[in-house]
Amino acid sequence: QVQLVESGGGLVQPGGSLRLSCAASGIRFSSYDMGWYRQAPGKQRELVATITSGGTTTYADSVKGRSTISRDNAKNMVYLQMNFLNAEDTAVYYCNADLTVLGLRSNYWGQGTQVTISS
Repeated sequence: QVQLVESGGGLVQPGGSLRLSCAASGIRFSSYDMGWYRQAPGKQRELVATITSGGTTTYADSVKGRSTISRDNAKNMVYLQMNFLNAEDTAVYYCNADLTVLGLRSNYWGQGTQVTISS
């Protein structure tokens, strides 16, 4: 049974920082590309950051330069450090695991963690 469990969300003041964590189980974690996505009210889910199994990272323009995605394969964990948060960062943040082998895709989502930026 695959589980992705996010934690670390909450209420943060503008300009503050947050570290989101995602604990994965039931998958061969080190083989998966991992990502963070977010969905704000009334908007589509969007990519925030990804990290491949090899450690290559990508970021959405909206968070580039103030966010860092990282992974710990020994702990089956992926993290998202976000700094200089603003109201536009308010959303539910989802962890994603993705792997394609021989054309067969395995893709999993966590249940999300709410991040609210407000004074």
